[in-house]
Formats: sequence, structure tokens, C-alpha cells
Amino acid sequence: MATALGLLVVAPASAGAKTLIGSGSSVAQPYLQALFAGYHRVNPRIQFLYTADGGNAGVKDVQAGRSQFAAQSRPPLPSDAGTTYIKLFLDGLCIYVNPQNKLTNISIAELSDIFTGVRTSWSQVPGSALSTTIDAVGRDSTAGTFTFFTAAVLNGQTQGSNVNTLASDGLVANAIKQDPSAIGYAGLARSKDPGLKKVSLTGVACAPQFIKTLKYPLSRFLWLVLPTASPDLDVQKFADWVRTSVPAGEIITKGGAVPAFNKTRKAHKKR
Repeated sequence: MATALGLLVVAPASAGAKTLIGSGSSVAQPYLQALFAGYHRVNPRIQFLYTADGGNAGVKDVQAGRSQFAAQSRPPLPSDAGTTYIKLFLDGLCIYVNPQNKLTNISIAELSDIFTGVRTSWSQVPGSALSTTIDAVGRDSTAGTFTFFTAAVLNGQTQGSNVNTLASDGLVANAIKQDPSAIGYAGLARSKDPGLKKVSLTGVACAPQFIKTLKYPLSRFLWLVLPTASPDLDVQKFADWVRTSVPAGEIITKGGAVPAFNKTRKAHKKR
């Protein structure tokens, strides 16, 4: 279910107030909520309305002129004609299980087998200490995360019929919290949620220090997608602020993602 995320301003709107309309990734939603608020403090004229309808759906919104920008969690594809992708910051697609599962590490091959329906019992996965049926939870095809996961883990195969496909990162997280036999994938920000347990992938933790160096196998950029023809100048200014400013980098870090381009406050003071 798509949810609209708007920045609500208590003070009266300033002269020349403008609302930027965006849509796309639910993975990006918790980061964007904080970044929208941070940018509004810098530029009170600008407000945002964002609908988390999935990264792939957001790109179609931009192509159709329904959105001025989209957030996307996968790289550009040939089907994204007429759009321009801008790298904002780094994120990790983490693998999560319920805390009752003793699994601490999984290989990409094992993960692929689970999400294509080859392995259906936890007894087939070393380290889980479970023997129940695996309840795999994934994203639907509107999500850029779905496209990224199927390319990076499933080698282009589609998810099996055993996978419960859901419309947002938050729904995936909630399903895992409620089910000791569940396993799923979601963004790094969800690692702050109580009731979820991160699992290392091929021996590498889904953690900022390994995402920053791209050592974690499912490290990826989160992108801002604009129409190539006549992009909105205020959206471009917002993207520049997210990518380069010290406060934006601190917001990204606090939100659980990994700045890729922002200077630190210490480096900024040396200038």
C-alpha cells in the first residue's frame, strides 16, 4: 500500500512557498523524511509531498509527468528513457531474520535457493537451529529493491511462488518481527527496528563501514531520478544539498544510511 509522506509546516507558509512532488522507493522513505525536514530548515520556502509507491513505480511517475522527482534503489535501466539518475548516498540491502532464528551468516547461493523455492525448510540451512518451513518475505515488482535483489542475488531469476511479496520495506520488517520462521530483505535503516536480526552475507556484515567500501555484497546507491527534459531547478538544488552539505551528511548517518560524497564537519572547518 502506497503511503504519502509530506513535510508538515506549523508556521505560516513563507511568501513564494513551493511544494515539490516526488514518489518512489519505500527504502528511501525514512531517510527522505529527515532530509526533507532538514532542507526545509535551510530553505523554508520549499515543502515536499512524497508517495512511497516503489522505486520502479516512481520512475514511471517521472516519465509520465506525475512526479517532479523519484527516489530509486537500483541503477538505471534502458526502460528508464527520458530520466536522469543522480547518486545521493549509499545504503545496504540487509538480510533479516527473526531473533528466534540462530542464523548469523548466509551465502548468496543459499539465499538464492530460499527465494527461488529450492530450499523450503530451515533444516536445509546450516546454523538456523530451526526445522520449520522457511517463510520468505520479499518485495513486489513495483520496487526498485525487487529489481536489485533479483539481479544481484537471483541472477535474474524471478522470486519463487513461496515468497510473500509486500509493498514496502516496513511491511517486510513487520512480517519478519511476527514470524520466527521468516527471512527477508530490507534497507539498512530497518536495522534500528526492535525485533529484527541482521544476518551477515558471505561473512560480511551489513554495516556502514563495509557499505562505504562496497565490501558488503549488497551495497548500493540510492538515487534521485529527474526528467531529463526541463528538470525542476529546486529539485536539483535539493539534490546538491543532499550530496554535498555537512548537515545532510549528518542526517543521512543518523538515519542509518552511509554518506558517499558529503564532507564531515571536521573537514569543513579546515577549509
